[in-house]
Amino acid sequence: MATPEGKVKSATKEVLKAHGAYWHCPVQNGMGAPSLDFICCFKGKYFGIETKAPGEKPTTRQEITISQIEGAGGKVFVIDGDCSALQRWLEEIKNV
Repeated sequence: MATPEGKVKSATKEVLKAHGAYWHCPVQNGMGAPSLDFICCFKGKYFGIETKAPGEKPTTRQEITISQIEGAGGKVFVIDGDCSALQRWLEEIKNV
């Protein structure tokens, strides 16, 4: 049985697949710069996704990474079960 966060990751992957977005999930092993759960690109737009079990929040380290991505002009989604904001954004980008 999948963990609560695993279920959120699966739902997130389904939304990304449905739109044909590129993504990869970096394997964090303590070496190199920290990252989020998903690094993605769609229609030339760079974005990251941090998935959490319902009700959970990003760690301080993840918040720093989120700020760095946003500071560089990227978009970030923190998803704790509801993928609707990601879904809407991908639809908007697709129709531009």
